[in-house]
Amino acid sequence: MTESDRSQGAPAGGHAAAHKPVVHRGRQPVRRPDIDTLFSINPDGSRNAIHPADVRGRFQRRKDLLWLVLIAIYLAAPWIRIGGRPLLLLDLPNRHFYLFGATFNAQDFWLSFFFVTGLGFALFVVAGLWGRTWCGYACPQTVFLEGLFRRVERLIEGPPAARRKLDEAPLRQRFPRRFLKVAVSLLLTALIAHSFLGYFMPVEVLLEAVTSSPAKHPAAFTFIVIATGLLFVNYTWFREQLCIAICPYGRLQGALYDSDTVLVGYDDTRGEPRGKEGTAGAGHCVDCYRCVAVCPTGIDIRNGTQLVCIGCANCIDVCDEVMQKLGRPRGLVRYDSQRGFETGQRRFLRGRVALYLVLMLLGLGAFTFAVTQRRPFEANLLRARGTTYTVDGGRVHNVLELHLTNKRPGPRTFHIAETGPPGAEVVIAMREVPLEPLQDLKVPVHVFVPVDRFRAGLECALTVRCEEPGGELVRVATAPLLGPSPR
Repeated sequence: MTESDRSQGAPAGGHAAAHKPVVHRGRQPVRRPDIDTLFSINPDGSRNAIHPADVRGRFQRRKDLLWLVLIAIYLAAPWIRIGGRPLLLLDLPNRHFYLFGATFNAQDFWLSFFFVTGLGFALFVVAGLWGRTWCGYACPQTVFLEGLFRRVERLIEGPPAARRKLDEAPLRQRFPRRFLKVAVSLLLTALIAHSFLGYFMPVEVLLEAVTSSPAKHPAAFTFIVIATGLLFVNYTWFREQLCIAICPYGRLQGALYDSDTVLVGYDDTRGEPRGKEGTAGAGHCVDCYRCVAVCPTGIDIRNGTQLVCIGCANCIDVCDEVMQKLGRPRGLVRYDSQRGFETGQRRFLRGRVALYLVLMLLGLGAFTFAVTQRRPFEANLLRARGTTYTVDGGRVHNVLELHLTNKRPGPRTFHIAETGPPGAEVVIAMREVPLEPLQDLKVPVHVFVPVDRFRAGLECALTVRCEEPGGELVRVATAPLLGPSPR
């Protein structure tokens, strides 16, 4: 590469001037990433496959360990039990939900607002402080793509140069390796899809569905087919386009950054002008292109902060390796804020981060408080659907239903007794109701009030008692009675 192909100087703050998007090696033009276009899309609109090179370094070692732990948790969580209950299960057909040993039903769904809000603002806090750290380290897209599928690809097809060569080879030459990669990838995506279904279906039922005819569990079978197909396309072909074009969190983060947000950046003050080792007046950047070669989204970090960067730190590891070989200090590419690159200083806690933190604590705090204050059972007295009242034999007849729900993890027996109205006959279909965990039952209740005693505003009241280890719990359920207007 000639000296004319290099940018001479760059503005401060990690925003290096973009190099020419096309350079020449001999007679063959070679496209290079620029700040204005997506490197994964060719000028004619076709897909430009990105084959990032292998990375070694301190951040990669941390990611490898983290990915191993996260994948293990993902696969194991549906099988873990706390007190005989699933660690995490959203049983939508039965409307039963389990979270870290706590049990919930459909009536508790409103709690999800505070839980999701708290987690959402937690991601805001992370983005405000450290940019796309979540994306580069813990997002399922990154964990599975980099932790599983790229490793399979490297194992079967070889290093990046071999994979690019295979892309251009005739079908008969690339078919054996590509077929093996497709088969292994299909198995991995099926495993991921089945594990994901284990968060919405008890694993015992899931195992029975897997080992039986698809006709017995058509909904589960349809879900697995669709999910496996989508995951397979994503992890074998779509890949970084999900982060670039679809993920809403990636698009949102641009509004969460400020000059103190810690991002992956290039120290252009130290690195520019670029030149080979020994070049007079050159900065520390030798333009080896390694930072681009390892980027999973195909950007040149030396062009400055870019929305496409997922903060994976691949370029940091590879640049530190080059600097170490040249006997120069690490950190030419590093985690730092724009203020840090410009002045060497940065602030940690700022107004917007404090606001995100407060909103996060409010959401999670409200969820925690509501969970601790949950009633152990529900007793609601409602009018039977489609009924009003009848007058028969000088008595006003109302038909009600007592809706009982056991929200405790263990079986409970509920005792029902009437406490009003005075002078009325209350017929309860069951006065002792045993319920399993999260089970509910509607108990018919018939109320007969003499016509001469009926008046507007009369209510039926039932007392429901349940024995608990800490003592007896009592709830009173009431419902208004309907009847003829007084003459």
